[in-house]
Amino acid sequence: MAKDIALAEMKNFVGTELGVSDWITVDQSMINAFAKATLDDQFIHTDPERAKAESPFGGTIAHGFLTLSLLSALNYDALPRIRETTMGINYGFDAVRFVTPVKSGARVRGRFILAEARFRGAAMLVTTYDVTVEIENEKKPALTARWTTITQFNPEDRPQDA
Repeated sequence: MAKDIALAEMKNFVGTELGVSDWITVDQSMINAFAKATLDDQFIHTDPERAKAESPFGGTIAHGFLTLSLLSALNYDALPRIRETTMGINYGFDAVRFVTPVKSGARVRGRFILAEARFRGAAMLVTTYDVTVEIENEKKPALTARWTTITQFNPEDRPQDA
């Protein structure tokens, strides 16, 4: 896949896998920082000894919302940039499912399939991706979701046939 694509080309890629990111290591320091930022310091995330002794996971695991929040970084790494973009924003998620816990030290990556691309208003492209966050050496993914974003652009760049 090209590193960047034209706004007018987006509709041609519906149903296509647009990218797979590099692996990111989710280590204990990342988990601890997320716990601190979100005030969620449940022992299964932040206490390796207790999590090993008292949880079914054999150690600490990442917060599901930490895994979800990594989609921004995974997206920047995997998806081509739309040339005409002036700003991109999150619009929301549908059907987020946390399938498999991400153990501390595991590596994850994102896989992005463009499910929909439609123009809205004079200067917005709404894109929906079917996203899977995979865990290295695991059969089941960490999460699956349908992620909708909005790409804003200059109205003069809107394709004639849109």
